[in-house]
Amino acid sequence: MKEFLQRKNIIFSFKRYGVDCLGAMAQGLFCSLLIGTIIKTLGQQTGLEYLVTIGAYATAVAGPAMAISIGFALQAPPLVLFSLVAVGGAANELGGAGGPLAVLIIAILATECGKLVSKETKIDILVTPFVTIFAGVALSTLLAPGIGAAASSVGQLIMWATDLQPFLMGILVSVLVGIALTLPISSAAICAALSLTGLAGGAAVAGCCANMVGFAVMSFRENKWGGLISQGLGTSMLQMGNIVKNPRIWIPPILASAITGPIATCLFKLQMNGTPVSSGMGTCGLVGQIGVYTGWINDIAAGTKTTVTVFDWVGLIMISFVLPVLICVLAGNLLRRIGWIKENDLKLD
Repeated sequence: MKEFLQRKNIIFSFKRYGVDCLGAMAQGLFCSLLIGTIIKTLGQQTGLEYLVTIGAYATAVAGPAMAISIGFALQAPPLVLFSLVAVGGAANELGGAGGPLAVLIIAILATECGKLVSKETKIDILVTPFVTIFAGVALSTLLAPGIGAAASSVGQLIMWATDLQPFLMGILVSVLVGIALTLPISSAAICAALSLTGLAGGAAVAGCCANMVGFAVMSFRENKWGGLISQGLGTSMLQMGNIVKNPRIWIPPILASAITGPIATCLFKLQMNGTPVSSGMGTCGLVGQIGVYTGWINDIAAGTKTTVTVFDWVGLIMISFVLPVLICVLAGNLLRRIGWIKENDLKLD
């Protein structure tokens, strides 16, 4: 059995299922739901209906996009990979608000089922798609509603707790999501799976920005403009190797997230009412900020908000950029002075 699984490239590991698949799912979400929402919002603001239509098409295929991305991460054979279109659509639809988590689990199971039978018969063109789709849709019918409800309940609990205790939960959510962003897992996929929006989503944005902008400005003396852009608009995950060598370099961004999180929830009442995946993106392509703005527009359309105020913009800019820069520069310089951060500890390869 061990040799058979090895031949089929089925490896049971946390890295493959918990890291590679989560990261791939986030990319699938980005290339469908997230970019579609951005295009749609752009069309609505400019009055270009064609952009609204394009955005609607992109958001409609979020389930298949996530499933195919997961299959790609699992190195699925072509017939398995293409069959995941139906699986992703079923899992995402039946999973409801918690659809992304349902897609993650069911796409993994369906992919491995398909890989088991791939190229084992002379009628592979029929057997492999049948097994993959049948297993995936059957599992979606049985499991997706429960998985989606469970994920949605956890997300609702986090959001309820944040509304009830915005200071403490602002710290907790901001720090944890910020850490997840920098670790080789996907904070965007986690936020999407939990449907994290509202004040909790705002705290998540704060934590992500603290890590991305924080590392970008802290390491400017080592990495110059290239490092500033690649981390500030890309990902703080680039510092993961340096964190392993010297974990103390993570103190300023974590401190910044612990400070900006409650400021976001208690002072500025920053809410993410755009797509949940935006909560875990931070300043990556300015997706977090675009998501917050999209939420403002959605709230105005729904009648729960009258207009976007100057205070709203000040809060977004302070939380996303100004405070992370100030806190991380000050804390980073202090740690350099006492020797906890040494020359080139933050240098990217």
